[in-house]
Amino acid sequence: MNTLNRQQFNQPEYTTRILQFGEGNFLRGFVDWQIDQLNESTDLDAGIVIVRPIDTNFPALMNEQDGLYTSVIRGINEQNQPVEETRIISSVNKEIPLYQNYDAYLSLAKDPNIKFIFSNTTEAGIAFCADDHLGDIPPSSYPAKLTQWLYSRFKAFDGDMDKGLFIIPCELIDYNGEKLKEVIEQYCALWSLDESFVHWVKKANTFCSTLVDRIVTGHPREELPELEKKVGYHDQFMVTAEYFYLFVIQGPKSLGDALKLDGLNLNIKIVDDIKPYKERKVAILNGAHTAMVPVAYLYGLNTVGEAMNDKVIRRFIETLIESEVIPALSLSRQELDAFSKDVLKRFSNPYIKHQLTSIALNSMTKWTTRLLPQLLNHAQREGQAPNLMSLALAAQFLFYKGTRGVESIELIDDAKWLSFFSESWAKVDSGQLSIAELVQVILADEVHWGLDLNTVPALHDQVSVYLELMRDKGMAEVLSQQVGA
Repeated sequence: MNTLNRQQFNQPEYTTRILQFGEGNFLRGFVDWQIDQLNESTDLDAGIVIVRPIDTNFPALMNEQDGLYTSVIRGINEQNQPVEETRIISSVNKEIPLYQNYDAYLSLAKDPNIKFIFSNTTEAGIAFCADDHLGDIPPSSYPAKLTQWLYSRFKAFDGDMDKGLFIIPCELIDYNGEKLKEVIEQYCALWSLDESFVHWVKKANTFCSTLVDRIVTGHPREELPELEKKVGYHDQFMVTAEYFYLFVIQGPKSLGDALKLDGLNLNIKIVDDIKPYKERKVAILNGAHTAMVPVAYLYGLNTVGEAMNDKVIRRFIETLIESEVIPALSLSRQELDAFSKDVLKRFSNPYIKHQLTSIALNSMTKWTTRLLPQLLNHAQREGQAPNLMSLALAAQFLFYKGTRGVESIELIDDAKWLSFFSESWAKVDSGQLSIAELVQVILADEVHWGLDLNTVPALHDQVSVYLELMRDKGMAEVLSQQVGA
């Protein structure tokens, strides 16, 4: 069986126009996969040079396969059918290990064809380090490395305003483009760089904040022999990902033109503000996860897929999203309904075994960001707390008792909450504290919730009733009364 490379497989080559910081699975299963399709269907002609921004020799460089690798996309398609799609990605030209070949990295600043920079250097990657210096080879932080590169480009082209770039970070922080620009400006000040360069950074370059959404499950180590048998070649850089993807970029129309987005119908949105899309994702996707976990787990299920295959839990999630989450969001109902349908397909993906307990990490904090805004919005509109969110909140409190029948639940959260629930449930079990009193104390924590939730009409009573029923009758009995058997 041959190894995937350009000698054995005739694949197209493209002009280097993209500098990419990060060699990891996510960018290869998300950005590079989209660029490859644009190259194939339009005249984008955008080759990618990957810069490995950390000092490591593992895994091997993609140069061993001439930049080629296979994407395996699996999930539920538009016809609600499970699909598996493989594609040889040919848009990567080479990979440069920055710590071992710094000169090659810096020389790319002189390439007039480069127009885009993408990055994914983890959430901690966009950070300022006052110990970094302009002369470091290289400095420690990603923004410092990028500032060096931009300064070299500025000098190479004598400050030509046409040699600026679209800089598109994919790190998972709010308004990542604005944050990256801010840190670069800090380095400009730290290193006393020319005012003309600072002006060029601000005016010639476009920093785009993004929302990225795709589960990239990564290198299929255990499945690799089977998948290689299917495709007919060896590929040590194969990457797997879910079928769904969404790339929202806060930027000008000219970015869409530069990427030739009119030539192919990809799920890439160029918008004025990513905020409504982030709110949609957090509320519908993440909020449904957070509501689902304690309800489905205490119902006796273990994975998201099992939950979606159970008609009672599925009806609970569908009704919660449709009647209590979506009405609180600002995008059009059509967009929200479409996204909701995609979310349910993703939850049902047979290729991903997503353990409910893995989503349960720090659930008390997740509740404040993912569900509380919609709960408060509903209470303001309707005059009382939403029914199913109250049920989910009660399930959350029971989940933090730490048991499912005779099984123990491994809880991971702030020590404050773990000790509180341990002590409080012991008092409830011994009769020293009533369920209603327990709920009142939790809801009164203004530091955690931002307000005393006992003031939300009907919330305390609804949560208390549900919690007592769940403890005494079980989750199945409560759900049968609320969503039907």
